[in-house]
Amino acid sequence: MDKKSVTFFLIVILLILGAAYYLVQSIQQTAQGAINGAVAPFQQSNAALQTQVSQLVNPTPTIIPDPVTYITEVRALARLETIQYSVEKVITAEIGQGSFGFLFGDKLLFVAHGIVIAGIDMNKIQPADLRLSGETLQVRLPAAEVFITTIDNQKSYVYDRSTGLLTQGVNDLETLARQSAEAEIQKAAIDDGILKQAQSNAETFLFKFFQSLGYKNVTFVQ
Repeated sequence: MDKKSVTFFLIVILLILGAAYYLVQSIQQTAQGAINGAVAPFQQSNAALQTQVSQLVNPTPTIIPDPVTYITEVRALARLETIQYSVEKVITAEIGQGSFGFLFGDKLLFVAHGIVIAGIDMNKIQPADLRLSGETLQVRLPAAEVFITTIDNQKSYVYDRSTGLLTQGVNDLETLARQSAEAEIQKAAIDDGILKQAQSNAETFLFKFFQSLGYKNVTFVQ
């Protein structure tokens, strides 16, 4: 066999091998596609089943608000808030701290952060409280009052709590501590002069307000 014949023979062999490799790859891909197509429904069913089981074990809360809303009261407010206090108060609350406190007692240390807002209620101003004498406007303002006293729950916390060996359940000691803290925070603000400062701030604000209306002389009377 001459050189050309050998070369031709080798080329034919390579072509046959290439065609056989391509045929085998095509058959494997077709078979794999068929397997995947057959297995996919089972995989989807398994995933759906896992989702249902997860929802049963860890159910998602469903919130359904009543479509009907009842407005019980509407009031017009004309409050002039003129000052805000931020107060911190430590409250100790305890119960059952007698001879058997180590068995039935409960004691906690509550750190309360509260806000107190004060000002004057403009609705209480009557026409007789405004009197123009010459070029002077005389104004009688209502007494300042506390509008809001509230506990900031994000900043307030129970620092320490100790219960007796036989103390059962959860009592309302923390609730009582919060109520006491709110009252003490308001008292602390009042003792510090929040009402006096609220009155002074209201007069300063209204003095500028009446001047902007054209009243050059404004005085506040009791």
